Formats: sequence, structure tokens, C-alpha cells
Amino acid sequence: MNKVMKNGKEFTDREWEALASILSDEKGEQTDLISRFLADDPNNSGQMWKDLKNMNSKEEINVDKAWNKVHSRLTDSGLLTDEKVVRANFTRTTFFRIAAAVLILIGLGTAALYMNNSGYFSQKITVIAGMDQKNIEVPMPDGSKIYLNRNSVFTYRKNFGEHNRNVKLKGEAFFEIAHDVIKPFIIDAGKASVKVVGTSFNVITDNPESAVEVFVKTGKVLVSDNTGDKSIQLDPGYIGTVSEGKAEKAINTNQNYMSWKTGHLEYNGQKLSIVFSDLKRVYNMDIVADDSLILKYPWKFIPADNSSAETIIRLICGSFNLSYTKDGSVYHLSKK
Repeated sequence: MNKVMKNGKEFTDREWEALASILSDEKGEQTDLISRFLADDPNNSGQMWKDLKNMNSKEEINVDKAWNKVHSRLTDSGLLTDEKVVRANFTRTTFFRIAAAVLILIGLGTAALYMNNSGYFSQKITVIAGMDQKNIEVPMPDGSKIYLNRNSVFTYRKNFGEHNRNVKLKGEAFFEIAHDVIKPFIIDAGKASVKVVGTSFNVITDNPESAVEVFVKTGKVLVSDNTGDKSIQLDPGYIGTVSEGKAEKAINTNQNYMSWKTGHLEYNGQKLSIVFSDLKRVYNMDIVADDSLILKYPWKFIPADNSSAETIIRLICGSFNLSYTKDGSVYHLSKK
């Protein structure tokens, strides 16, 4: 099917897609196609294209301002009527690059319609938990709830639940999923896929061994690698790890595994090496022992729930007659 520009130029669906890819720098230039597009262009698209390409320089870019400009042009032209995004970084998404291309193609009402019908404007909602944020709750349209740990990004489509319940996670989150046998809840975790119908579980998209890690609290969870060759079903209390060509599971023996969410820590003789690993997940603390023997000290203590990082460090030092210094975000522990 051919679509016609306002200046009379005709392009096929495939050519419109190629133009969007070229102008968003996802595809190399096709001189003849670009020449046809720019010929007799009434909207000065050539200059707009150059301006947008300059946005890829090393200079700092005001992303919100850039998007607002794109959004305003699309709205004024009647090409966009509703949009909802929660703190999304558009410069790193195909959606933003395509939207930037549409700013150049703003005179092409049919081009925008083509992209919309092809799924380019299936709007996404992105929630980001920053470095100092945790337990960020994301209520889903189906009644499910997701809680993000710090430095995590959660994305789902605005029409979530209409046809499927697919989402994407980078980082760590705890999921409480509403039961729906017909539409399973599927998480794209980067190196693995997590599939459930109704349960509660925790997902880490990249643990220290660079594997996707899933801990199941209730129900059953199916975790598969991206090839589909390796998959494991997890029951309550199990942790599963999946990486390329490898899938393993074991009973969770860390009683503080969910402390990042609950705020409760409890130690009854665990070595400080384990304590420090927990504190990294819960507080994003990097703790270095200047003497390796310190890592073997067993700690028996139950701090008050949601104690601060500084309080935890002081408690540890007080228990073992240690001192500490802080260098940026790194705590150095040493014997007095």
C-alpha cells in the first residue's frame, strides 16, 4: 500500500519504515530514498533532521525539553491525544528516536498513522527507582503489585492486560501477581523469562554471577533462558538462577533475603562476609575489611527494623571493637 505526502510524494509502507529507521540512526542512509523525501519539502525537514542529529553530540541534552517539543508538535497536529510516562529516559528508547523522526515527518499525517498501526506508538509506562529509593510500589491495572528495589527500571505497555500481561524489569523487584490462568504474567528479565499465573516472588535480573535470580515466596514460577532450552519450575522457598545454557535451583537459606523490602535484619552467628553481602543489597553499602580475618567474625544481633546504614555500621563496630572510615560510598573497617 502506498501513502502520499502532503507535497504529493508517494511512499510504500516499507519505505516509510525505512525512512523512520534512517532518520533515527538505526539504519544507514539510502540516498535515493532520502532525496525523494527531501525534494520539494515544504516543512524544512532537512534542517530539522540536522538539528535532531546534533542532539547525539557529547553535549548535555535536556531530555524533558526535547520530548516536550516533540509531544507538542504531535499533539498540535492531532497525531497524539493521550500519553502517560513515569520518569522515562527517552533518549535510550526506540520510542523516542521514532518520535524524533516523526517531528521531522510532521507534515506526513499518513506516516504517523502508519507507525501507530504498526505498533511504534504502543505507549509504554516506565517507572525508575533511583539510587536512594526502594520499595517503590507500582500498582498494575490487573490488581498486581510490584515493589522496586533501588537502581531498578520497570516497564509495561499502557494497554497492559488487554491482550497479555507482559512486562520488563532491569534490576530487582518483588512481585505480587493477581491470578489469571488465561493471561499469564510474563517478565522479560534480560537473560531469562519469568512466567506465572498468580504468585509472589522476587526477581534480580543480574546477580553477582551475571545470572537472573528468582526467589519464590508463594505459588509456582517458571523461569526459562532466552533460548528456551533451559527452564526450571520453582516452588515456595526455592531460589532459581538462570544464565545462558544453565539453570539451577536450591532452597533459600538466607533469612535476610527479602530484607531490602521488609527492612528487617536478623543475625544469629552468620559471618560478617555474609552480613556485608546482605547490606549491599539492602543499603547499597560497599564495606571493605582491611583485615581479612574480620570477614570471619560471627555476628549475633537483631537491629531495629529499617535502621540507617550508619547505625548498622556502628553496631557492627561496637560488637567487635572495630573502627571505620568512609570514603565516598565505601566503608573501611579496621581493628582498633
